[in-house]
Amino acid sequence: MAWYDEAFFYHIYPLGLCGAPKTNPYEEGPARLRTLWPWVDHLKELGVTALYIGPLFESGSHGYDTSDYRKLDSRLGSNGDLKDFVAYCHESGIRVVLDAVFNHSGRDFFAFRDLREKREQSPYRDWYCNVNFRNNNEYNDGFSYDNWGGYNLLAKFNLRNPQVVNYHLDTVRRWVSEFDIDGLRLDTADVLDFDFMRALRGLANSIKPEFWLMGEVIHGEYQRWVNPQTLHAVTDYPLHKALYSGHNDHNYFEIAHTLNRFIQNGIDCRSLYSFADNHDVERIHTKLRDRRHWTPVHILLFCLPGIPSVYYGSEFGIDGRKERRGSDDEIRPALDLAKLREGDNDCLELVRALGRVYREEKALAWGDYEQLLLTTTQYVFRRGDVIVAVNNDGGEAVVSVPCGEGSYRGALHGERFRAENGRLSLRLAPCDGEILIPESRSGTEYEPIRSGAESREENSAPAAAAIRNEQSPAADSLRAVQPDLSKPYDEMSVEELQAAILQKLAKNGPVTDRMRRDVAENVYRNSLLNWVRSFR
Repeated sequence: MAWYDEAFFYHIYPLGLCGAPKTNPYEEGPARLRTLWPWVDHLKELGVTALYIGPLFESGSHGYDTSDYRKLDSRLGSNGDLKDFVAYCHESGIRVVLDAVFNHSGRDFFAFRDLREKREQSPYRDWYCNVNFRNNNEYNDGFSYDNWGGYNLLAKFNLRNPQVVNYHLDTVRRWVSEFDIDGLRLDTADVLDFDFMRALRGLANSIKPEFWLMGEVIHGEYQRWVNPQTLHAVTDYPLHKALYSGHNDHNYFEIAHTLNRFIQNGIDCRSLYSFADNHDVERIHTKLRDRRHWTPVHILLFCLPGIPSVYYGSEFGIDGRKERRGSDDEIRPALDLAKLREGDNDCLELVRALGRVYREEKALAWGDYEQLLLTTTQYVFRRGDVIVAVNNDGGEAVVSVPCGEGSYRGALHGERFRAENGRLSLRLAPCDGEILIPESRSGTEYEPIRSGAESREENSAPAAAAIRNEQSPAADSLRAVQPDLSKPYDEMSVEELQAAILQKLAKNGPVTDRMRRDVAENVYRNSLLNWVRSFR
């Protein structure tokens, strides 16, 4: 049993959280990384056992255009600061996994600078893919080359070149010897050379006990990456999508089908890295049409097979939307931890509770999965001897599932349930859920959390209001529109559809200014039609 098999991860994008300048002046600055010490204390309190942090090394802008793989980004501090940071995490019982950008480099990387200067005579001309000196690019280099994602800022390495491979492997050795890291998250693993990943796995197996490799893979047959020869884990993007759309559409079949498809294809979902949001996608609190669904989303995140991860700040229920095209600033913000922790916060309390349950109930990491009940609005399954139930409906639900004899206690709300005649009846609050622990075995007594899902619209994210509390004129104008709900949706105008959605939201609970703004900014007819029809 390795540490990563039972890990609860936290994900930090450090350049954003530390408020670093968007472009690197390549000069000594404040040791911003040291401002994260209080965050480590916060993670320990949440029950986090592993931190994925990055990118960390010298780059010109967002961190993925690496210019020096062996030096902490100047905007964050020195190598000594990173060494101390990892040591402090280890003292707190938290493993540290770094972002590794091996597919491409930035244009300031020494090999690419040499290529630009010496062209055909550069000894590094074969370090990059398809360098063509008969072409040009927008930088007027006088040559072209393969890149990542169509961005010539990110020059693609030739990972079939042994010199490049050896450079990267030696870099990993240095990271382990100098910083004592515990693993790597491989950026753009879905386009990395498989022979390179095999070489990296061989190094991982020898360099440090239980050194973990996780790859960023969005689409594809995951077993190609997750196996004893390549990586230990990959990102579970299908589950990420299913978590929010399965709630927005009131369709738990999507979530269960995603999981069952993996199982049928022979994938052990326990090796997949699960997340509700990250540094590349909008915050889950923003994407949910009904913010009360934040609760069942996170219960599933921690209880479905997989390695759960929380993105920094999302445990407070903050929002984050990609407001400007091509900019990720809104989803990678600087945050004030002390301000976020002021007052009560239902989201934070739930994550604390889930972290504790996940740590104590090993079945949530190791237990086999068995589906017990599935409807569009209720989903009940078993992990080992633990039963998990969620409800996405705006009203209370009562369900009955097959179960052996005995009684259970809810780890979140504390209610006791007893099976009768081989079945267990469960009463689930609106947009909520429960984790049922058998009372037949002695174990941890869990302190019930406040039943906050029903009031999430008002109370779940006071910190989010401090970050963004503005209202748009379009949202104000919707207050005056009174839809005729006897009119078919297909015949409604965009404004009438928006008003109808607000009216239906109001039946489910208080409508916040942010919700009005979300509705007002959605001016796409098909999207509005799907939204208004999703209500029951």
